[in-house]
Amino acid sequence: PVECAMFQCGGCWAVLGDSLHLCAQEERRIGLLVCYRVTNNVVWEDSLMIGLEGALLGCAYNVLSCQSCGSNVGFILYSAPSDLAYLRGLFCFFKDSIICYLLEKQTTIQASKVNFPAVTLEE
Repeated sequence: PVECAMFQCGGCWAVLGDSLHLCAQEERRIGLLVCYRVTNNVVWEDSLMIGLEGALLGCAYNVLSCQSCGSNVGFILYSAPSDLAYLRGLFCFFKDSIICYLLEKQTTIQASKVNFPAVTLEE
């Protein structure tokens, strides 16, 4: 497929997931790529964090980290206000924390600069 990409940790380039498992993008508040499946290089804390400010205010979530270098790469929402509820239980990568290897072009680019075809679970 033309739009295929691997999602890699911005710190150590470990492969975290790919665009075949991309199920949503959230641009308005946080800047996320949302996947329903990730690699074993993604680990999460058992304890829940509570957002006290910013875009995750009032949300309960598990932090996602890169197993190789420990970088914070995203979160899994446990509970959220209604406008973010569609993201609950999914792997949410911060676009600013990951890079994309574009298979067709064989280039690496910041995820925040990549526009994938529209996919959304919000509806």
